[in-house]
Amino acid sequence: MSDVPTEIRRSTRDPELLRASLQQWLRGSHPDAIVDDVRSTSSTGMSSETLLFDASWDGSEPVPLVARLAPSDEDVPVFPSYDLTRQYELIRAAAGHVPVPSTFWNEPDPTALGTPFFVMGRIDGEVPPDLPPYDFGESWLFSAAPEDQRRLQDATVDVIANVHAMPIPEFLRVDEPLRHHVANTRRWYDFAAENVASPLVEEAFDWLDANWPSDEGDPVVSWGDSRVGNVIYRDFEPVAVLDWEMAGFGPRELDVAWLMYAHRNFEDIATVFGLPGMPDFLRRDDVVARYVAATGYEPRDLDWYETYSALQFAIVYLRVGWRSVHFGEREMPADPEEFLYNREPLQRMLAGDH
Repeated sequence: MSDVPTEIRRSTRDPELLRASLQQWLRGSHPDAIVDDVRSTSSTGMSSETLLFDASWDGSEPVPLVARLAPSDEDVPVFPSYDLTRQYELIRAAAGHVPVPSTFWNEPDPTALGTPFFVMGRIDGEVPPDLPPYDFGESWLFSAAPEDQRRLQDATVDVIANVHAMPIPEFLRVDEPLRHHVANTRRWYDFAAENVASPLVEEAFDWLDANWPSDEGDPVVSWGDSRVGNVIYRDFEPVAVLDWEMAGFGPRELDVAWLMYAHRNFEDIATVFGLPGMPDFLRRDDVVARYVAATGYEPRDLDWYETYSALQFAIVYLRVGWRSVHFGEREMPADPEEFLYNREPLQRMLAGDH
C-alpha cells in the first residue's frame, strides 16, 4: 500500500445539465419551480451519486435539498444494481425511529435524469470524512475532546439499536437471512471480479462457510452501511442517518461489526502511514457494552462478522481500484490485490488473528 486517495471520481455527469433536467422534471408538477446551485459532494461515500441543490416551487422560499442518483454504467458503479425506491421506502420506514431526512419525491423512471433518483431534505451538520479518513489527524472528530468523541460513539451505537427495534418492512423479509446476505455479497464479488479477481476474497468466502455462526439470533432490519461517515452530527449527536443502499434483513451483528470494522480499517491504514489514529474510539468492549445496555442483547461471533465486514470492504476496494484504472488515475497493477488497502489485515483475520 503506497498511497490513499484524497479524491475519488464519482460521476461524469454535467451539473448544469442536471440542473436544467431537474428543473424541467419538477416543473411537471410545479410549473413555477426553480432549481439552482446544483453541486456534488465528495467528502464521504463511494457509491450512489449525491447532488446538493436548492429549489423553490409554488411561491416558496428556496428549499435546500439532496438528490440521490443511481450511478451510470460509464461511471463504473460499486454495486451491480441500485434500487433507489427501496432506499426511499426504508428512509420513510425509519422516520420516527432514528433521525432521517424528510422525503420529498421518488422518481423510478430514468427518463428525466437518465437514471432513477429520489429527493430528500438537506440537513446541516458535520460528517466524519472518509477522504482523507477522519482518524488521520485533520478532522473535527479527531480534534474533539475525548468525552465528545465518546458521546458521538455512544449515540451512534444507540442509532443502530433503534434501527434494530424498527418494525420489519415486508419487502425486506427473506428466508435464511444470513445465507441470503452472504449469497448477495458473493454475487457482488462476481460482478467486481469480471475485471479484477481476488484469490484472497475467494479464500475469505470459504473461511466464512467453514466457520459459520451456530446461532444467528432473530433477524432485524439491518442498516447495512453503519459507519460514522454515514451520519450527520450536530454537537456530537446524530441528526440524520444516511446511506441505506446496503440495508437488508439479518442478524444484529452485521451492523455492530460493520461499525467497528469500518473504524478498524481506517486505523490499519493510519498505522501504515505512521499516523496516531484514534485507538480509543469504537473499541469492541465499549461498543458491545453500549449495545447491550440499549437492547439487552449481547452480540456474539463478532470475529466472524468482522471478517465478513473486511471481505466486503475488500470488494469495495477492488471495484474502486478498477474505477481508478478505468479513469486513467492509476496504472493497472500486476497483482490486482494491490488494490486492497485491507489486504494484510484480512490475511491475518483468516489466519486467526482478530
